[in-house]
Amino acid sequence: MARCDLTVRGGGVFGLSIAYTLARRGAKVRLIETAQIGAGASGGLVGALSPHVPENWNPKKAFQLDSLLMAEAFWAGVSAASGLPTGYARLGRLQPLADAQAVQTATARGASAQTLWQQHAQWQVVPASGSAWEPASPTGLLIHDTLSARLHPRQAAAALAAALTALDGEVVLGAAEDCGPVIHATGTAGLQALSDALGRPVGGGVKGQALSLRFAARDQPQLFVDGLHIVPHADGSVAIGSTSERVWTEATSTDAQLDALHARAVAALPCLAGAPVLARWAGLRPRAKSRAPMLGAWPDRPGHFIANGGFKIGFGMAPKVAEVMADLVLDGRDTIPQGFRVEDSL
Repeated sequence: MARCDLTVRGGGVFGLSIAYTLARRGAKVRLIETAQIGAGASGGLVGALSPHVPENWNPKKAFQLDSLLMAEAFWAGVSAASGLPTGYARLGRLQPLADAQAVQTATARGASAQTLWQQHAQWQVVPASGSAWEPASPTGLLIHDTLSARLHPRQAAAALAAALTALDGEVVLGAAEDCGPVIHATGTAGLQALSDALGRPVGGGVKGQALSLRFAARDQPQLFVDGLHIVPHADGSVAIGSTSERVWTEATSTDAQLDALHARAVAALPCLAGAPVLARWAGLRPRAKSRAPMLGAWPDRPGHFIANGGFKIGFGMAPKVAEVMADLVLDGRDTIPQGFRVEDSL
């Protein structure tokens, strides 16, 4: 194998994004993935890059805002380096408003967004237009935020791997030796390994199920209806997700819960009725005990670092996570925000 300066273990979005960012900064990186690129949660279908509501501001929301604002340049760089699409587009998001109280709350959040989002994006209450690509709203009003974007998870993972190779990094599938400092971005298995090493639970996997339909809505905003994400992609598919299952029997099998999800999506957006199903997916999303991404040094294991716990917002957090981990490992500069450290999940 070629000489390398450091190792990233895990071919999901955190590991790939970190390895790519390290390589862009001049490091010789070896990425090791034991299964396949995009295994686990990063091989899903949905790709909704959506913000938390603009209120009760905290370090997690501030970190997410920074990452979402970095995303356009980050993913454009990945496409340029790899020559492959990532499916990124910032097209916003619509949400129906059920009653007068919901309208009042949404309006107040819109005022907060003007300050908290630093005028980079808007959270507005707008009248429904009657478009077929709009969920029914009992009040005739919708939330429209201009911060939300979409990404095609599988395309993005493939593009990151190709970009890393283009920057003289190694992508190794299977067993391989570590070199230099090691960043563990190994998802649910990594949380279990860390729990075992520390003798206490630090997180685990939450199962999600999603599906995609053949339906062309490439330039439309994503929708969020009663906890359901409906995300149109540039390849002519629409992704729908997802369940959130703390208890399951088989981590990667789909079942009747996904059928119910499909039915809910069609009820929310009747234009999807009859659209053929392209894919059904199930997998585990790594959730740290703190509910925030888990970043930093592996306790009592010098030269080893953790980047895990993306859960449902891993793709949205990835650009900023990669920057923070590169600062830490290459420059010794600790910019990990409050609540994101490994110790916060102990």
